[in-house]
Amino acid sequence: MSNISWLTKSHLIMVALLLGFAIAHSGLAALRPWAESKIGARLYRVFFALVSIPFATILIIYFFNHRYDGLQLWHVQGIPGVRSTVWILSFISFLFLYPATFNLLEIAAVQKPQVYLFETGIIRITRHPQMVGQVIWCVAHTLWLGTTFTIVTSIGLIAHHLFAVWHGDRRLAKKYGEAFEVVKARTSVIPFLAVIDGRQTLKWQEYLRPAYIGVTAFVLLVWWGHPWLMQIISRAYW
Repeated sequence: MSNISWLTKSHLIMVALLLGFAIAHSGLAALRPWAESKIGARLYRVFFALVSIPFATILIIYFFNHRYDGLQLWHVQGIPGVRSTVWILSFISFLFLYPATFNLLEIAAVQKPQVYLFETGIIRITRHPQMVGQVIWCVAHTLWLGTTFTIVTSIGLIAHHLFAVWHGDRRLAKKYGEAFEVVKARTSVIPFLAVIDGRQTLKWQEYLRPAYIGVTAFVLLVWWGHPWLMQIISRAYW
């Protein structure tokens, strides 16, 4: 019988939290057309945020407080260059996770939230930038931490985002029909694939937008306040 003493209770709790978040987040996304017809786009966005943001916050806090749980499979934090690599990968991940194609006023429901169909900016690189960003983030943090808890968390996050690729394409196809099929044919899920095979051409001027400056400033702020942030999070005893 194999030894699974590394499988702590926190591993199972994280799996449950990830599953709950996936059901809530993707489920509410699927209900968006129906819900907006009943309560309006702005009120639905507020409801969506009230569910998703606290759930995501709990996930983040729980992850950081238990990131060293389980078995330590490798320890590379003292190797020269690893820390810099992790920070560079984390920075790149945020450029994909929070692309400049998002309208912050719509996110805050100041303007009416809408679903868009486009193939500019970061969409030229990948049709699903959030999935790519999440994969990069998971690779960076799994490399840095090297624990079974981190691996379980990363597998769960990546699985949810891979499902979201299918789910997102399905919702766009249902909403836009043939127009989405045209965009789908000219873009790719795998980063830069559409560029490499000639379906897309990068236009660097599309990336000279204030939102990217905001993302850069945010990453630098996180880098500066990371030790303080870890101290604050550690006060949550769960």
